[in-house]
Amino acid sequence: MNKSNLYIILLAVLASVFTACGEINSDEKEQEATELAGVAEAEENMVHLSELKFNSLGMKLDTLSLRFLSESVEANGQLEVPPQHEASVTAVLGGNIGSIEVIEGDQVSKNQTIAFLSHPNLTKVQTEYVRLYQRMLYLDHEFKRQARLYDEKVGSGQTYQQTKAEYESVKAEVKGYEAQLNQLNLDVEQIQDGDIYSSVPVVSPIDGYIEKVQIQIGQYVDPQTIMFEIVDNEHVHADLMVFEKDVHKVKRGQSISFTVQSVPDQVLKATIYSVGKQFEQNPSAVHVHAEIDQKESFLIPGMYINGTIHTSETKAFALPENAIVEDEGKTYLFTAEQQEENGNTEWSFTPVEIMTGIEEDGWVEVKLLEPLPDGARVAWNNAYYLISEMKKSQTSDDD
Repeated sequence: MNKSNLYIILLAVLASVFTACGEINSDEKEQEATELAGVAEAEENMVHLSELKFNSLGMKLDTLSLRFLSESVEANGQLEVPPQHEASVTAVLGGNIGSIEVIEGDQVSKNQTIAFLSHPNLTKVQTEYVRLYQRMLYLDHEFKRQARLYDEKVGSGQTYQQTKAEYESVKAEVKGYEAQLNQLNLDVEQIQDGDIYSSVPVVSPIDGYIEKVQIQIGQYVDPQTIMFEIVDNEHVHADLMVFEKDVHKVKRGQSISFTVQSVPDQVLKATIYSVGKQFEQNPSAVHVHAEIDQKESFLIPGMYINGTIHTSETKAFALPENAIVEDEGKTYLFTAEQQEENGNTEWSFTPVEIMTGIEEDGWVEVKLLEPLPDGARVAWNNAYYLISEMKKSQTSDDD
């Protein structure tokens, strides 16, 4: 091989070597540039807080931990009382209102007198009863005497039978009057002794509270007139309407969290004891009845309620809802790191994109797209403030 050919071959080898080295350096530079761009982007998204600012915001930090969360069904309804614990009080005998012994809101016990009625017929009923009662006593004595004479074959059988028939007839009338007087809540034995009542006591049929007073002094009331409405709030329960699409998720024994409109900040608990078997129409929904765990004094039948029925439970990563923020269609939490700058403490917060799941009582399930570093601390509040500061910083850099 001559020298010229040898030089050509050597030049070709050197050229290929230099080209390869150039490509390697180019790849390294491109990779380095990509890494630097990533670092720059991460630094751009960070939010830096001084120790003073951190404390003034009341920042709360902790690791992302597991928590039991319940899937739920939202339902609305109202507070109700079973029909056996509500009462409408009417008069057994028509009459004029002589006095009213209670006002709305008063607590009453069963058989407590709540009003008095008067009517001319009242005296007539009592005097007629006394007359018949005395007649019955006489006939009872005469019937026993005739029975003894008849047994001794001294008395007439016809007289005995007539006395017996009259006694039984008067006795039945007396029993009828006694039933009527008992309905009027009058003491029969006192009337037998000649003490005639001038007014009739109206009594409460149940323990409870006076919900409505619908009469006035001097008013005449018929036997069908409703005078008082009484309700026993001790038996108030939550009555919720569950839509058809959710009925299959609801069953007896599940817990409910609910609030009433008048006290929206207080969350109350209840447990389902009955699920309706018939759909109401427009909308198609069933009644769900729940016993309230701790009845508060402000709970009144008819109050509108908003409820959440906890249908199933799962263990998942979760954060308070104040620790999660949504921005431009994406959801974030913030990791936190402590740094020292020239002897001063500084906190840096980095957004981490996540997905969310179950929400319950102010907690939100967190679904990580990538694992967090071991022991990573997470901001448990002020996520909205942090995302706002990050966007301000980005806008400032663009300017």
